[in-house]
Amino acid sequence: MFKAELSDPSILKTSFDAISSIVDEVQLQTDSEGVRLNALDRSHITFVHLELKASLFDEYVCDEPQQINIDTDELMKVLKRSKSNDKVFLSLEENNLVITFEGEAKRKFKIRLIDIEYDTPSPPPLTYPTEFDIPFALLKDSINDIDIFSDKITFMVNGDVFKATAEGEFGDANIEYIHGEKIETEASSVFSLEKVREMLKADKFSDIATINLGDDMPLGVSLKMISEDGELRFMLAPRIESDD
Repeated sequence: MFKAELSDPSILKTSFDAISSIVDEVQLQTDSEGVRLNALDRSHITFVHLELKASLFDEYVCDEPQQINIDTDELMKVLKRSKSNDKVFLSLEENNLVITFEGEAKRKFKIRLIDIEYDTPSPPPLTYPTEFDIPFALLKDSINDIDIFSDKITFMVNGDVFKATAEGEFGDANIEYIHGEKIETEASSVFSLEKVREMLKADKFSDIATINLGDDMPLGVSLKMISEDGELRFMLAPRIESDD
């Protein structure tokens, strides 16, 4: 048996708003400790990890491990129908994920489970030279600033500041943030602006983003709940610039 009750539907909605932009199908793995997923987009550019601990839920029961294969677009269509004061109930019924919203009315949805033909991926074992926190809203604003001039963004960090920059045909943009961390090296990489924007749809998951950056290394973005009951983590491959 699997069933879970959550009093805040925005947790699921903001998580899968980002996830559904990156991957079109996922395998949710449930056990007594909670719900998690690992997924990689079809172009092998973005990796995503979600973990929601059992302690996050108002009620959580999982008698034995389950694998719930779901189409993320279909899941997001249902989650968008939730209202802020709804309670969300998750369960399995035959070959369906059942999502029930209880608020002013009781609304029940069944989403057909799908077959997934690939193995669930694992994140690459990387050691980063830098790690620092920045306000999530500032990171999202930086993307909107860069979007004025370019479709790619350069992230750079040194001992004093984190920078987001772009050079375009019609202008340049430069955003600086004093991070206040003990960083002893400098690191820089270029990324697709569109791919970074997809990750930042999860703006209600956390107010703070933890960034991992290295020279021409994947971008690491980790969002953690204050309660530490949930984490949403992304890795984005760098954009390799041609010498031409």
